[in-house]
Amino acid sequence: MNNRGQTIVYAFMLAVTVLVLALALSPPIKEAVDNARNSSSGDTVGMDCSNESISSFQKAGCLAADLSIFYFIGTLIFMVGIIAGAKIIFGGTG
Repeated sequence: MNNRGQTIVYAFMLAVTVLVLALALSPPIKEAVDNARNSSSGDTVGMDCSNESISSFQKAGCLAADLSIFYFIGTLIFMVGIIAGAKIIFGGTG
């Protein structure tokens, strides 16, 4: 029985699962970030990033919130590459 082949198939299945998770979580994360970047309305408190007169500290917070989508999804996709490539590159004979 070829355990190495079974492990590679398992690693690819796990990588695809993480990729689907990343793609499934991207719309809710984008919606949450958009709500945080908008101005305050009702019970929702926002950073009002479209306002030109906010401080540099608030502008940095807006930039960090905007980049969080990229970093979250990018990290999950990077993990997919690690999962898929680890067994192939470092697999050995097992």
